[in-house]
Amino acid sequence: MTEPSAPAALAHPDRPRVTELRLAAFAGLRRAVLPLGRLTLLAGPSGSGKTSALRAYEALARLGGGAGLGEAFPDPVACVPERARPDAQRRRGFRIGCTADGPAGPVRLDVAVQAEPELRVVGERLTTGGVVLLETALRDPGKRAVQAAWHTAGPTPVTRGPLPDDRLGTPLLPLRVAGRTPGQRRVLAAAEQMVVALRSVFACDPEPDRMRGPVPAGPGRLLGDCGNLAEVLWRIRAECGRRHTLFVTAVRAGCAGPVADVLAGADGIGAVRAALDRGDGVRTDLGRLGDGELRYLALALVLLTGPGVLEVDPAGEVPAALQTLTVLADGFDRALDPRQRRELLGLAARMCERGHIRLVGAVSDASWAAGAEGVTVVHLNRD
Repeated sequence: MTEPSAPAALAHPDRPRVTELRLAAFAGLRRAVLPLGRLTLLAGPSGSGKTSALRAYEALARLGGGAGLGEAFPDPVACVPERARPDAQRRRGFRIGCTADGPAGPVRLDVAVQAEPELRVVGERLTTGGVVLLETALRDPGKRAVQAAWHTAGPTPVTRGPLPDDRLGTPLLPLRVAGRTPGQRRVLAAAEQMVVALRSVFACDPEPDRMRGPVPAGPGRLLGDCGNLAEVLWRIRAECGRRHTLFVTAVRAGCAGPVADVLAGADGIGAVRAALDRGDGVRTDLGRLGDGELRYLALALVLLTGPGVLEVDPAGEVPAALQTLTVLADGFDRALDPRQRRELLGLAARMCERGHIRLVGAVSDASWAAGAEGVTVVHLNRD
């Protein structure tokens, strides 16, 4: 749980990162190209596709980590554009993709998924510098495999073989490519960059009602709904004094009344409670805080912690200094007052500038963030 220092984080400006999300045909979005900076706010009215974009990013992250399609898309039919018509074989699907930048340069990944009548990958393309490094296609609908071709250069310019149709081929390339020739090493570098950029995603949307009561003691890893906030606060206070101090400072800036400390501990019956210490002998249980204060607390804690505290699946084989945790925050400004929004955005900007964290948040209106340094605002609309 050691927090990286700012110089160490900034020493790796080329650590893999997703710089663009493409939703060619996904849910209510078509031909959408979303640039992603270190701190990005997706802004637009209800129904403009902000949540869909976050879900697509999270799904790509799961696929990049080796998950199957069923895990990445638990409701695949909902991902199909509403007006998409089935073909002669009753097939419908969707298309998404992204670009990951890093030491290997910009690497593009584009994926076509069939949602009906069976969930399967029907096409995947990995490219960099105009060279197709991996391309797959469904040739025989009766077989549970796609035909793949990957760039190898050398005496054999392209290698062909089957890959499963229920997961991405890009994470599987290290198992298929030997890395003996420059062409093979280029394929491996691009594939590994994409996988590392996509891994370590934490999707969160704090639910205040789940944070108000006591919670059972557990592993101390924060869940996406932040319902076990009290338990995680207990762990942070015990194990990471510096993070806890930074967190208390953030809480003091965003909560009403004086805050001397944030306390958490077992209540004697196996549950964990948390409270604000007002510094004069008065303690305010988290259950008495408003929705905005609880969401502010939860998001501040997310920004100040890392993969060791959040319920994520980091690339364990990659050094932490080369990884970037990406936080996907739906309703980033929901229930927050202007001061809380300003403080939280400032905290996010400082943490993202260090380089070990990136944030993609969804907001209905980003006018309050206009001109903020280091913030990329992407406007979506219902059309």
